[in-house]
Amino acid sequence: MSMPLRVHHLQVSQSERVVWLCEELGLEYKLELYPRDPLFAPTVYKQMHVLGAAPVIEDENGKLAESAACVEYIAQVYGKGIFFVKPGEKGYSEFLYWFHHANGTLMPALMRLYSLQGAGVSDPENPAVKRSAERVDAVLSAMDAKLSGTRYLAGDEFTAADIMSLVCVTTIRQFAQMDLKSYPDVLKWMRLCSEREGYRRAMAKGDPEMDLEAQLGAKSPPQFAGIEEARAKAVEEKQWRSKA
Repeated sequence: MSMPLRVHHLQVSQSERVVWLCEELGLEYKLELYPRDPLFAPTVYKQMHVLGAAPVIEDENGKLAESAACVEYIAQVYGKGIFFVKPGEKGYSEFLYWFHHANGTLMPALMRLYSLQGAGVSDPENPAVKRSAERVDAVLSAMDAKLSGTRYLAGDEFTAADIMSLVCVTTIRQFAQMDLKSYPDVLKWMRLCSEREGYRRAMAKGDPEMDLEAQLGAKSPPQFAGIEEARAKAVEEKQWRSKA
């Protein structure tokens, strides 16, 4: 008997993409949940992959990390290529661009913002903050312009490009705080994606304590609680070392 697909999901993270895809496909799979501790992945999760990456999936062919790789693997191996536009089909280049845009352009821009916010650098006149804000605005403005003419990122049909991208402007805003009021078509698309039954099931299973409505509004959702916990722990450890 072959080993069933197992999804190791780090909660409140980009690995929700994998859970969402599995639910869209209606797969039978085993979902393992790992809460953050308090900010990063727990030790047991980090031991599954040499870089401690999330997500991690495994089946009879072995383990795989990197969310884009996991999404493509599951769609091709278990879903016969569904939600992927094939070479030669209309919209292939658009799909390919937006599928890779999520981790290649959008996520890096948001992580730079998060790094600055996490370091307490928030002065809008600070050159680094200014450059980061300008980059985020440029990326989201381009995304908004695209979505002003289509229902989804690769056209009028839902694809894996949407699965890859949604988490960047929902869950990730718990870390990279930003307002989306200037991007009405991004907000419209977020709501459209969130209304899919597969997404609702995925979030109910993978992150049952998350307030979805807070993730979907223009205003940034509350900051992830683990950030302050990690800061407090770091200060406490620093004070302890200074007294040792």
